[in-house]
Amino acid sequence: MDDINIDINCDVGEGVGNEELLFPLISSCNIACGGHSGDKDSMLGMVQLAKKHQVKIGAHPSYPDIKNFGRAEMDIAPEVLQASIAEQIHSLVTILENEQVELHHIKAHGALYNMVAVDLELAKTFLKTIERYKSTVFLYVPYGSEIEKEAFYQGFRIKREAFGDRNYNTDLSLVSRTKPNALIEDPKAVLKHIVSMVRNEEVVTVTGSTIRIFGDTFCVHGDTPAALQILTYLSEQLPNQNIYLKK
Repeated sequence: MDDINIDINCDVGEGVGNEELLFPLISSCNIACGGHSGDKDSMLGMVQLAKKHQVKIGAHPSYPDIKNFGRAEMDIAPEVLQASIAEQIHSLVTILENEQVELHHIKAHGALYNMVAVDLELAKTFLKTIERYKSTVFLYVPYGSEIEKEAFYQGFRIKREAFGDRNYNTDLSLVSRTKPNALIEDPKAVLKHIVSMVRNEEVVTVTGSTIRIFGDTFCVHGDTPAALQILTYLSEQLPNQNIYLKK
């Protein structure tokens, strides 16, 4: 087997407090910047950890909805959403400038991430908001999504994202967190899931069907209860598959 280097990203700064242990095991991070979680102190802490462990830094903007942790769809005016997203990203960028670190990517959070994947007009609104970062920053997007296609058409720099700790439906949407099989928490199952996506560019859905998927980056959520066990197991076992973390 040929060697493959992959990026593993993790959502951080969301109040879990496990990041000190997670950062040595990942290569990029998505920092909550106030929409669903996070404040100046948590962002600064995450940036400093990322610097220490040479982890690429991304902004993780959300619907402005701390109450629902950004995981509920919102009926919100486009201009209000744009102002919130812009402010969230700016708050992190200000810290990055003070710490002399560059913003590597932007990744929407939760319901916003899921909605821009299927709603073209919302995807256009999101892209318009982050247009100033178009030539310098990557955008993490789901494979085969509306935002992937529109961002590519508009000339954004994109990285397609797949999820190591989440189950997929046959349309490549993520199984809803309201369902008991949404998360994959067994480290061995996560390993199998990721190896299939990396090596075969395929994912086995909850119905048992096999669907094509491609990922430039693979996410393990920092608030998944078994996140540390999963990432530790991946760091130990992926090299046995000739798959290595790309720092």
